[in-house]
Amino acid sequence: MPLHETTAHALIFDWGGVLMRTIDYTPRHVWDAALGMQRGAVESVVHGCPEWIEAQCGRLSTEEYWQAVAWRLGLSVQQREALREAFYSGDRLDTRLVDLVQQQRRQGVRVALLSNNIRELRDDLTEIGLNSLFEPCVISAEIGVMKPERKAYEAVLALVGLPAGRCLFIDDSQANVTGAQTAGLEAVLYTPELDLQAVISQWTAHL
Repeated sequence: MPLHETTAHALIFDWGGVLMRTIDYTPRHVWDAALGMQRGAVESVVHGCPEWIEAQCGRLSTEEYWQAVAWRLGLSVQQREALREAFYSGDRLDTRLVDLVQQQRRQGVRVALLSNNIRELRDDLTEIGLNSLFEPCVISAEIGVMKPERKAYEAVLALVGLPAGRCLFIDDSQANVTGAQTAGLEAVLYTPELDLQAVISQWTAHL
C-alpha cells in the first residue's frame, strides 16, 4: 500500500517472543540431558554467549556464530548441525497476531518490524510468506545496532516517516520497551495473554 494512503500512525512489532514464540522447549531440554547439563544450560549458551550479540549486530556470520556455540558446548560438526536444526523446532508463529497485523494493514495502518536478529531472518520471512507484511522490516544485523540502543529505534522511525509519538511499539522485553519509551515512542510490554487489539484501539482513540 502506498505510504500516502496510510493513516498517520504506525505499529512497530518485535519478532522473536511476540510474533514467533518458543512454545515447546522439549527439543532444547533433550540437548541439555544429552550433554549432561542442567535444564536451560544449552539455551543459555546459544542465546547468552557473546557471539550471539556479535551475530545480531552483523559482526559475525551465522556460520561463525554456530561454530562458536559448538566450541563452547564441545560439539562435533555433526552435533552442531543437529542442534542447529533442533533448537528452534519448538517455535511457532502466532497466526492470531499475524491476522491482527493483516487487519491493521487493510485499515491503512503502517506496520513495521524491528527485530534483534541475524541477517537470515529476512530469508525466513520470505520462506513463510511474510516478507511483505512489514513495511519497513528492520533487522539489527543489517543496521549494526540492537535494541534497546536509541539508534535502533531511530532507524525504524526514519523509514516509517512518522513522529515517535505516533508509533506504538510492541515487544516482550521490558528493557526494549523502556528503550522505546526513552526514544519517545509509545510502547507496550507484550505477553501472550495481552489483548493487543484492545490496547491498539485504546491508544488510537487518544491520538
